[in-house]
Amino acid sequence: MSSPWVAIQRNPNSGSGRRKRHLLAFVRALKKRGLNPRLFSRRERLDEVLADPARRESLLCLVPAGGDGTVSDVMNRFPGLTICPFPLGTENVLCRYFGIGHDGEKVADMILAGNTRTLDLGVFSAAGSEKETRFVLMGSAGFDAEVIHRLHRSRRGNIGKLTYAKPILGTLTNYPYPMMRVFLDDSETPIEGSLVVVSNLAAYAFRLPITPDAVGDDGRFSVCVFERPGSFQLARYFWQVIRRKHFDRPGVQHATASRVRIESDSPVPMQIDGEAIGETPCEMTLLPAALSIIVPE
Repeated sequence: MSSPWVAIQRNPNSGSGRRKRHLLAFVRALKKRGLNPRLFSRRERLDEVLADPARRESLLCLVPAGGDGTVSDVMNRFPGLTICPFPLGTENVLCRYFGIGHDGEKVADMILAGNTRTLDLGVFSAAGSEKETRFVLMGSAGFDAEVIHRLHRSRRGNIGKLTYAKPILGTLTNYPYPMMRVFLDDSETPIEGSLVVVSNLAAYAFRLPITPDAVGDDGRFSVCVFERPGSFQLARYFWQVIRRKHFDRPGVQHATASRVRIESDSPVPMQIDGEAIGETPCEMTLLPAALSIIVPE
């Protein structure tokens, strides 16, 4: 039987530069507590190690050390394993939601305490494809997804908050705001809109409270559909969102569902957990109690 250990999957981009010291301090804190950390930069090497049943059985938790994209990558590659994210990315939306900082001592204490929460996961699938991708935060179609697609096409190295400025301005300049049809659960009557946000947790980039009612373990998505297209309408919706007044305003539809299907006459970009994922048509379903995550007590 292998001794208990902690696997750390490092994002080579997020875990470099000034952020590297946080990661090294975290590794030292784990060692100080006798938790036997092992750091992986190569995804293939971690895959090889966790293919060993004995090593997998003795694993305390799997640590995605990076941003939300690293969390998404790890939980999709190793479904069923307990994770404890360590924030080294730009937004770190999941860690911010649970109050997990980059203080290595505190995160090591969390792992030692082993306080876990079980979350639902979303499952994204494009129409006509058998591939499924899990997500923990949210998925969306429309303006914000187009920004992320543009960002990823032009990405070079680390992403900072200012990196979003150019794709946001470019999208504001020429995004056509195509309309979508959103079907909830078994309903055949769609909600029509130009921006769709499907949330598992009440967490979104830049702390925007788009779906503040999402809780992550109730078996339901919180779905927000912004109906009217155009940059002026987008600005109006943004102002309503930051004031938390959008749910009771004309032009905004809010509902809950465990399955969401999105169709459109022309392809609309999609994103899940801040990563470009494809285009409509697509479907998102809920997978109850599918993720175990270590959180602060």
